[in-house]
Amino acid sequence: MTTPTIGVFALQGDVREHLRVLTGLGVRTMPVRRPVELEACDGLVIPGGESTTMAKLARTFELFEPLQKRIRGGMPTFGTCAGMIMLADRIEDGTADQETLGGLDITVRRNAFGRQVDSFEGDLDFDGIPGPVHAVFIRAPWVEQAGPEVEVLARASGGEAAGRIVAVRQGPLMATAFHPEVDGDGRIHQVFVDLVSTSTEVS
Repeated sequence: MTTPTIGVFALQGDVREHLRVLTGLGVRTMPVRRPVELEACDGLVIPGGESTTMAKLARTFELFEPLQKRIRGGMPTFGTCAGMIMLADRIEDGTADQETLGGLDITVRRNAFGRQVDSFEGDLDFDGIPGPVHAVFIRAPWVEQAGPEVEVLARASGGEAAGRIVAVRQGPLMATAFHPEVDGDGRIHQVFVDLVSTSTEVS
């Protein structure tokens, strides 16, 4: 089995953290800032950061349409926090001119868990992963509504947000409202690596 190449959208956000986790899992990695780099990838991670800035920078660097084309063409893509917003078809509490790449049939509410000072951590159950997953939420969104083809992978487990959807998958697309790259637990990234590897074998 060939080793897949997984890129990380690198114009803004938690780029180094994702690259470190993916490299630790034995895959080839590369930061993606230009279309030519995207073309070399079998899968892509869109990290946490600021979703409106990400979209504007993707336009500036002529990466927006190539990203949409690859996503619509079935490239496995994993969005975390702001990356979840970027993959959502619909946004609540977005800016008037906010764009997303789309692909996930979900409605996401920006900053649903509150402002930076409301950031928190907690354990939750993640479908397909044994044992609890430690989740770090930083100005995180949540999924208000998921379409019929969207698989819910995790829900918030405590507080006023208990039961809110915080991780989803639809075909080759995955997204989490939290930051799995910050605590050294590579299990969620491994789920995505397996998804990319399976997709690469099929293609």
